[in-house]
Amino acid sequence: MNIYIVEGSNSGPVNGRLAKAELALAANSLNIKLVDNATSADTIISVGNGNISDKAVIGKKVYVVNDLNDVFADPKKILNEAQSKATVYQQSANSAAVATSNNGQKRIVAVTACPTGVAHTFMAAEAIEEEAKKRGWWCKVETRGSVGVGNELTPEEIASADVVIAACDIDVDLSKFAGKKLYRTKTGPALKKTAQELDKAFQEATVYQPSANATTSNNKKKGVYQHLLTGVSYMLPMVVAGGLIIALSFAFGEFKDVLNDQGVLVKTLVGEPHLAQIGGLAFSLMVPLLAGYIAYSIADRPGLAPGLVGGLLAVSTGAGFLGGIIIGYFAGYLAMLITKYLPLPKTLEALKPILIVPLLATLATGLVMQFVVGTPVAWLMTALTEWLKSMGTANAVVLGAILGGMMCTDMGGPINKVAYAFGTALISAQVYAPMAAVMAGGMVPPLAMGLATLIARKKFAKAEQESGKASLVLGLCFISEGAIPFAARDPLRVIPCCIIGGAITGGLSLAFGSELMTPHGGLFALAIPGVVKPVGGYILSIVVGSVIAGIAYAIIKKPESAATEIATA
Repeated sequence: MNIYIVEGSNSGPVNGRLAKAELALAANSLNIKLVDNATSADTIISVGNGNISDKAVIGKKVYVVNDLNDVFADPKKILNEAQSKATVYQQSANSAAVATSNNGQKRIVAVTACPTGVAHTFMAAEAIEEEAKKRGWWCKVETRGSVGVGNELTPEEIASADVVIAACDIDVDLSKFAGKKLYRTKTGPALKKTAQELDKAFQEATVYQPSANATTSNNKKKGVYQHLLTGVSYMLPMVVAGGLIIALSFAFGEFKDVLNDQGVLVKTLVGEPHLAQIGGLAFSLMVPLLAGYIAYSIADRPGLAPGLVGGLLAVSTGAGFLGGIIIGYFAGYLAMLITKYLPLPKTLEALKPILIVPLLATLATGLVMQFVVGTPVAWLMTALTEWLKSMGTANAVVLGAILGGMMCTDMGGPINKVAYAFGTALISAQVYAPMAAVMAGGMVPPLAMGLATLIARKKFAKAEQESGKASLVLGLCFISEGAIPFAARDPLRVIPCCIIGGAITGGLSLAFGSELMTPHGGLFALAIPGVVKPVGGYILSIVVGSVIAGIAYAIIKKPESAATEIATA
């Protein structure tokens, strides 16, 4: 019996994938073969209701599990039922969309995007879908995540929508929504105040007409911090890739010392700096990408060239990430001003974005970086690096507690991102201690909430208990946003508990002298030898902070019935 597992459009990205993982483990224990496509499957299991995007399932036997809790409760039972209760799937996603376009039902489409493209992107999408489902509306959400566009909207779905919601923390291309009523918001409100945001969408949406002037105006309104988030979102994949490759080079270096003459491949990789060189080159692009996409966020494509060049000069002058941020803003606003205020004959207007603006802005940015910004910022970065390397235990504990607490304050929000950017930037300067406190502290909120649901199980509703399981997995992966459903429901209790736990974890990790050489991966990154030192103290700091925060919340949390009465009073 060959089984293929897919996700329905309403399954939700986090819970849907966890459900698939549960079924895969159960199938392995039952000796049921899982296949990776619908064509070769005898039976297909769809976890979560909604349309199935894979058209290959049409005409195949499909068993739909609407309630994902049934999967978590008894996955083996689901596998057995699928073989006897599956029915032929007849309707495609597009035909379902067209069939409901004119029956009076409200229809919304949305796009979500966050700086990292991981947690907030998908959790906001899930929240919008769930709220629309409660109201009986048709809804489809396109995600612009770290792996690209997911659940992509078709032209037919966009055309039949009553309103478009753009819940984006970074700059994304919305040109395909031209002429539609569009409402702009952020992933935070879409996740935490979903009902209010959907109401506001129908009240405040305006017809979207993209143009060069409108783009510049919208980018200007986004604010300084939003431009920084756009730069960080494009920088992160390079930081993660470079950091992990450098960590691998350290690991191979340790293996090399204990190998005999037969370890030719490992000795070749490490004897000449192949891995370290690849990782170092990836890391060297971190600051140019940061500066380039800050400028791009401000001035669109004309700002990209001066921003990238300014970032490269920030690296060569020693100004580092701080210089990259400063010159990124300078390049972006300069390109925007040239675009807006430089008068040209109509015959030359077409050359402005591809020749005149990049030329003038890049030249000015380069000169400013070399003769104005570079030297003083390089001195500041050197002083900061030397202080961090030489700080005593007491200062280290204080710094670790601050960074750990910041990571837990808004769980993926502005304060969290500032702490994370600080830690990742210092890795390029070979200062690894702050990143240890940042990652350890960021793992505390989801781990603590997961532990709380186990310790005080009776105080949590069934849905929260299931969220607790997912939260534990997300915590191990260093995805702080796994605690957001709990924080959104009970912020006055959850957030203080998490901040205390995160501060304890961050302080302990630096008290133990922990250093972390990779900017992501959570506990799974520790599988690479040498990526964190000392391993024991680092893991202990995470356990202590998570347990303290989890127990504290388990004690002070109101039982679900009491919490509901307070909320509705």
